[in-house]
Amino acid sequence: MPYCTTCGTEVRETDVFCPACGARQKEPRRAGGTTDLFSSVSGKGAALACYIPVIGWIPAIVVLASSRFRGDRDVRFHAFQGLYLFVVWLIVDWVAAPLFGVIPGFPFPVARLLKLAVILAWVFMLVKVAQNQNYRLPILGELAERSVAEQES
Repeated sequence: MPYCTTCGTEVRETDVFCPACGARQKEPRRAGGTTDLFSSVSGKGAALACYIPVIGWIPAIVVLASSRFRGDRDVRFHAFQGLYLFVVWLIVDWVAAPLFGVIPGFPFPVARLLKLAVILAWVFMLVKVAQNQNYRLPILGELAERSVAEQES
């Protein structure tokens, strides 16, 4: 059993204030001892994490699964848009690169340019989110908007 941080009186784990002196206690633990991993992460920080090149899909999935951002439409939008941008990366890497690699005598590095375009889109979105601008990428932004709207209904 924990004790008050001010007077030392025994308090329950779920108490916000000490019953003896009224001092605020550490954040209470939720039933079952679980805490939300995103309790200290801002919405802007979570949205930024969704656009980390190549690995942003991991925080995007975690954000979408988190109860902390369930009602935050903008953060969920960025999570979906980040996921869709990663899907574009996969299509370029798994489909376009092998396709253009088998064309004999094709001197133009199309797959590399497409990969560069996706990386630049990630960096562009990182800058836009850092500046608190809610930018929607063509096609992917509309898909993300539809995904957020479907979850709300």
